[in-house]
Amino acid sequence: MLKEKQKKNEVVEAPAASGKLSRKEFEKELAKLQVELTRLQDWVKDKGARIIVVFEGRDTAGKGGVISRITARTSPRVYRHVALPAPSDREKTQLFMQRYIAHFPAAGEIILFDRSWYNRAGVERVMSFVTDEDYERFIAMVPAVEREMIVNNGIILRKYFLDVSQDEQRRRFEARIKDPVKHWKLSPMDTESVRRWWDYTEAYQRMIKATHTSWAPWYIVPADNKRRARLNLIRHLLDSIPYKKVDVDLPKIPKAQRRPKKATEGLGAGQPIPSHY
Repeated sequence: MLKEKQKKNEVVEAPAASGKLSRKEFEKELAKLQVELTRLQDWVKDKGARIIVVFEGRDTAGKGGVISRITARTSPRVYRHVALPAPSDREKTQLFMQRYIAHFPAAGEIILFDRSWYNRAGVERVMSFVTDEDYERFIAMVPAVEREMIVNNGIILRKYFLDVSQDEQRRRFEARIKDPVKHWKLSPMDTESVRRWWDYTEAYQRMIKATHTSWAPWYIVPADNKRRARLNLIRHLLDSIPYKKVDVDLPKIPKAQRRPKKATEGLGAGQPIPSHY
């Protein structure tokens, strides 16, 4: 069944996992997958489907990177990237899931959660931002919420955890410190994950064990190799959803109107920007 679907959607096998994956090979495979992401997009719009994709993982594991590859060639009206900041004072008084539920999809939408309600079982747990009582309540509640509020309501839910090794995480943090365009990714909260590696390991182990269910399983993505992780995750997402290619009624380009006699080229006003390149 899976092979037939792949053949129908014209997604060829990705390169074998052994050996180095060059940038050229990566871009070639990514381009094929991005075509399929647009086909998934058309199907979601046509069927009024609703999809939630949760991206969790260790700091520097590449959550934002894979999301950016998914959204690079797709419509922001369908694929919506949601990365919520720290809760406001008002949001801290709400039900924990409340601010995430506000971003759940309507018909024809795919929501990409760059971190999610699982913050409670990860950073909040490790950094002691949540009481033991609230943490235990969350762990006990989440499977039922995902079943009754999401899956049984017809929303497709996929949960991915991107995992990197301790040495690779340290290397990526060091690379961010050296690269000015990546400084915005650095915060004391993030770098604390280096020191508390084993605390986070224990927290994530319990989180996944307690919330890995038949209706909302966790999919683990080895992410030391960023290129392979991105391709494998996108490929899995596409293969896990029973979408079909939808015929799109493409518009035809009309013949341009005739130029009026007194019409002139250019806008005639405004100030052109300097040409530096």
